[in-house]
Amino acid sequence: QVRLVESGGGLVQPGGSLGLSCVASGFAVHSNVMRWYRQAPGKERELVATIMPGGSTAYYADSVKGRFTISRENFKNTVYLQMNNLKPEDTAVYYCNRQIGNLWGQGIQVTVSS
Repeated sequence: QVRLVESGGGLVQPGGSLGLSCVASGFAVHSNVMRWYRQAPGKERELVATIMPGGSTAYYADSVKGRFTISRENFKNTVYLQMNNLKPEDTAVYYCNRQIGNLWGQGIQVTVSS
């Protein structure tokens, strides 16, 4: 079965860190363009980070550049999003995505609040 399953969300204080995982089944993440999106209440879904197939080339939204890191572990067929120095405006549901076929995970809540 082809699917994506996110984990690792939760509540964190401003300035804190959180790591998200996206486990893929039915295909190999290393040969696909993989992305993290987020959607805050009342806002459109926003592309946060992209990792290209093969190597480690990555791209980030200006709003997270320098704070978030996307990576991939081929052996575990998993894509990660490490989020540091979190801000309240990072609060959103985060989604993992495979570009081909526009495959989405179920989403996971990240809340940044004191």
